[in-house]
Amino acid sequence: GDLRSVLITSVLNLERLEVDLFRCAGRHHWVPATQRLFGGQIVGQALVAAAHAVSRDEQVHSLHCYFVRTGDPKVPVLYEVERTRTGKSFSVRSVKAIQHGKPIFTCQASFQLSQASPVQHQFTMPAVPPPEELLTQEELIQKFLQNPNLAERYRKHLTKIQAEDVPIDIKPVNPPDIFSSEPQEPKQLFWVRARGYIGETDMKVHCCVAAYISDYAFLGTALLPHRQYRIKFMVSLDHSMWFHAPFRADHWMLYECESPWAGGCRSLVQGRLWRRDGVLAVTCAQEGVIRVEQTPNQSKL
Repeated sequence: GDLRSVLITSVLNLERLEVDLFRCAGRHHWVPATQRLFGGQIVGQALVAAAHAVSRDEQVHSLHCYFVRTGDPKVPVLYEVERTRTGKSFSVRSVKAIQHGKPIFTCQASFQLSQASPVQHQFTMPAVPPPEELLTQEELIQKFLQNPNLAERYRKHLTKIQAEDVPIDIKPVNPPDIFSSEPQEPKQLFWVRARGYIGETDMKVHCCVAAYISDYAFLGTALLPHRQYRIKFMVSLDHSMWFHAPFRADHWMLYECESPWAGGCRSLVQGRLWRRDGVLAVTCAQEGVIRVEQTPNQSKL
């Protein structure tokens, strides 16, 4: 389409207050039902701030973040950048996100000047149907809502999800049955892209958008084997990303997510973002807190 992505025009648009001090200029476009700031927004905005403090030729290759306090969606976020190191090939920038005078998030991002190497390999992209053959998340919800036997509490829940203005297009490859509490393998695949047009631009812009996208529904992968429990509390603890190859965040990419471990009220999830041509573009990892009711729910059927 020809409409500019809101992720570029608003969500990831920072106002420079000082040389290395920024404030989120746009509104908090989408706030989860928990009424906490969306973690992907903070990661994406922090990377925007860090990218302002390096040369145009340097591209981000990794970032490592910690969520240390709950983000307040009612007030702006300040991003303070420290130029930790500027080397010949690699540069490191540290970012602190601040609200109410306290850090809510810390991040270190590393940038690299392009370097060729004969040492190259990657995994193979999973074989899945193309996005054109799949329904969007909104279309899947609409199908559920057309069921006349749908319980009212589920109808209200789905209607609320449908009304959310998430700036991401999502097409699940194997959408789970939302009314079943049967445990499933902790893996999920979905096609994702930013809504709207971004176009050919500095690769750092697409990396910032991918940082936003990467946190959406990511930790939920760890819940699939435990669907019989009612979730009391779920929040991200940390988030890491490694950027491998150029990509367009406004083009469909396959997000392959899996959770290899959960225990001690924590869960680990890992993800890979694949370009349509089979190139591995981004790898992600996150650990989060998940607390559940000790007594399993009754079946939702």
